[in-house]
Amino acid sequence: MDKVVFFDIDDTLLDTSNFAKIAREAAINAMVDNGLDLTNEEAYNLLKEIIAQKGSNYDKHFNVLTKTVYGEENYKLIASGMITYHNVKFALLRPFPRTNEVLIHLKTKGYKLAVISNGITIKQWEKLVRMNLHPFFDKIITSEEVGFEKPNKRIFEEALNAMNCSSENSIMIGNKFKEDAMGGVNAGMSSILVNSKVTDEERKKIIDENINIQIIDNIDEVDSIL
Repeated sequence: MDKVVFFDIDDTLLDTSNFAKIAREAAINAMVDNGLDLTNEEAYNLLKEIIAQKGSNYDKHFNVLTKTVYGEENYKLIASGMITYHNVKFALLRPFPRTNEVLIHLKTKGYKLAVISNGITIKQWEKLVRMNLHPFFDKIITSEEVGFEKPNKRIFEEALNAMNCSSENSIMIGNKFKEDAMGGVNAGMSSILVNSKVTDEERKKIIDENINIQIIDNIDEVDSIL
């Protein structure tokens, strides 16, 4: 049976957190410059509240923002925000150093590669295609498609079925302890945490309960594990 390595995308393969704040600030500046009746600070704080309420994967944050301000959607301002956000986001978005080399290494070792993501399918494919990482991956399994989010065991089971592999022959690599690492372990996989701010309590849990999770600082350390 095939051996499969499943990856998270955001902050695992791609450095997404660093661009998000900058892109949102730029989008707000553009909206204010085009007539949004708030200060930059007021608008940005309102946007943060909307993101907290709707979630980062919601795709109409700017629509809600203008409707909150004016009682109806202002499409000129929405377009200003969306275009600026996407232009800045994709100007800044980059894979972590040596990501390509790691993926090549895994493919030459005979692993199949796939993605498990709490996200919108087209957005996740867009990131991989823009960064030219898509040829490495056989499938993307998203919460949007299967109806379950990590750490729910069902999304991992759907991924295993999609790749026709067993949990014993699979590894989950991600940056979140609960969603990625423990989600994978609870589905019978081993897990690797990368770029993760693991707490002392989480480290103690891994050691005390002998959980099959390895912690690495950078994705290039995957080479030495697999």
